[in-house]
Amino acid sequence: MQFFDTAVIGAGAAGLFCAARAGQLGLKVLLVDHGEKLAEKIRISGGGRCNFTNKDLEPTAPHKHFLGENPNFCRSALSRYTPQDFIALVQRHGIPFHEKHKGQLFGDRSSDDFIRMLVAECDAGGVMRWQPCAVKAVRGIADAAPDARFEIDTERGPVRCRNLVIATGGLSIPKIGATDFGYRVARQFGLRLVEPRPALVPLTFDGEAWSPYSQLAGLALPVVIETGEKKARVSFHEDLLFTHRGLSGPAVLQISSYWREGQAITLDLAPGVDLKQALLQAKSRSRKLIANELAALVPSRLADAWVQQDPAWQRPVNEASDKALVTLAERLSRWQLVPTGTEGYRKAEVTAGGVDTRELSSQTLESRQPGLFFIGEVVDVTGWLGGYNFQWAWASAHACAQALAAQAAATPA
Repeated sequence: MQFFDTAVIGAGAAGLFCAARAGQLGLKVLLVDHGEKLAEKIRISGGGRCNFTNKDLEPTAPHKHFLGENPNFCRSALSRYTPQDFIALVQRHGIPFHEKHKGQLFGDRSSDDFIRMLVAECDAGGVMRWQPCAVKAVRGIADAAPDARFEIDTERGPVRCRNLVIATGGLSIPKIGATDFGYRVARQFGLRLVEPRPALVPLTFDGEAWSPYSQLAGLALPVVIETGEKKARVSFHEDLLFTHRGLSGPAVLQISSYWREGQAITLDLAPGVDLKQALLQAKSRSRKLIANELAALVPSRLADAWVQQDPAWQRPVNEASDKALVTLAERLSRWQLVPTGTEGYRKAEVTAGGVDTRELSSQTLESRQPGLFFIGEVVDVTGWLGGYNFQWAWASAHACAQALAAQAAATPA
């Protein structure tokens, strides 16, 4: 039976980086993943270019860009491994990148650049990689000496390790191999979970009620979107995309992480435009149809679809009542609707919820079960769209690897 200082299960962003760092710090590391292909979530991210971090992240104020039962949990890890640290690694490997907007950094070429970088880092640390290789079972070894606390049954045979790192991600995008493995391991060792749910996911609406808007599928426009009440209210100014089943685009993906079943969302479809004033002014000088006047303020497809909802809007603007124009303006500026659900894990970019942070050390990511660590998406830490979740993967992996090395150094030979 083979022995390793550390076994890392899950070869995604967090798992690869943790294994690489731990190996380079002198540990004997095994990295195991059941997938046929390496790091598929990295590969498909950012439209195939990998939105690998966000330079606007504020490590000392994680509540601004992360959510969970305790958003401040990730402050320690994010402060000790910042976006600038990962940028330096990317530059060291000669990977060209650019800022898209709002601090979002993307590779210039392909996500494969980042996968190759992480594999090279693992190789530099002498990491043994088994893939594809399914893990059949994990056991704690009763009354074990510090050098062998876990036994893992894999398709390539059993192994023992001092420490075990779970980096298996969440339930999002099952077609590329997402499973509940990490949650099952947590439950096995008596750790609490925050109920997982799809996040950064399109919202759906009742088919019949949505019918008037389904004709807008493919239409994109900037909006302000809001949900929640009072202090819990959140808003984003991003692009919206109409789909046949509902709404998507960055605005909706962002708000979906905060939205809860039964809550309404509110949309301003013409942010920065005083629609009421513009339409009332048009009434005094124009004989155009309301739809034509409106098309100068919002996309024409949107204008056409909106005026079809009320006969009072289907006439020349100079013949419309002030009340009709005000109602139209208010409707477009404060469109309130209640989603019936989401597109689920199939379309979700990440999974919110996961291993309860109360069960983990924010310094080391070690759980109450000695030697058992959880990093990345499997933990109840969810970032905004735009590179924040990758930065949590890098930071939590780095914190974990540092702790593993420190623990090994403190363990008598």
